Amino acid sequence: TVAYITNGNTNEGLTLINGGAEAAAKKAGVKFIKLAAEKGELSKQLAIVEDMITRKVSAIAIAPVDSAGIAPAINKALAAGIPVIAVDTGITGAKITSYVATDNIKAAQVQGDWAAGQIKDGDTVIYVTGDLSQSTGRERKEGFVAGLNAKRKNVKIVEVPTTWDQTMAQNGVEAALRSNPGAKIIACAWDGGALGAKAAMLASGLKAGAVKIAGFDGSPGGLDMMKDGWQQANAAQMLAKIGAVGIETAIAAGSGKKVEARIDTGSFLVLPSNVDKFAQDSGVAQFMKKK
Repeated sequence: TVAYITNGNTNEGLTLINGGAEAAAKKAGVKFIKLAAEKGELSKQLAIVEDMITRKVSAIAIAPVDSAGIAPAINKALAAGIPVIAVDTGITGAKITSYVATDNIKAAQVQGDWAAGQIKDGDTVIYVTGDLSQSTGRERKEGFVAGLNAKRKNVKIVEVPTTWDQTMAQNGVEAALRSNPGAKIIACAWDGGALGAKAAMLASGLKAGAVKIAGFDGSPGGLDMMKDGWQQANAAQMLAKIGAVGIETAIAAGSGKKVEARIDTGSFLVLPSNVDKFAQDSGVAQFMKKK
């Protein structure tokens, strides 16, 4: 029995990750318990982990709401002999069995490097963060800034803080554009943020390409944006693969097999020149708009 505990997010990226997890469980023929922390509340996710410990599941795969906040319950599960696999987002304060995810720093560095190549010293870049209480949000910001500053040191970065909330991204980008009308790029920690950035540009009377948007995920919505001219680059994850490998790793660990402590599921810089090929190769094309 494998418990898969999501963080309650329903954005396109997590939907594809969850789909990959379910497909892997079905293929393996294991008993699969999928549960979500309603509204992304840590207290609810903690309670779910406690319940899975009581039910003595073979392994837990979890996308944590809060990387540090979930640690007490995870340590309890580990002490009970239940392997724990972190999926998509890491866990701090617990020596988990394995962490299956994109190398977020590496992928975001590529995003930052691309952004640096589009601007000049002294230009302004708007950066839409994810939830910085999660390792995923922190790593993507760290990687982007590092990649950008490696080529462009004299750049103004205007930060728009969010908790993976598209409406927060839209409102924050609208405000940032009003204060920084000369901004050249809006880089986003996830594709929902990019969709929010597009809405903000429309609300500001800007056309596609007037400010370049760099997304992160390789989600159907993000790639549709690119094909429509609204997104110029995307640090794409192998979304379904994250979920699938997470569950495969949980099954192996629950069976007593040794697993790798860190599994990087890969990333790819998607540009308008290769978007169609990536969409087909990654399986995302089936979820995109039909032309």
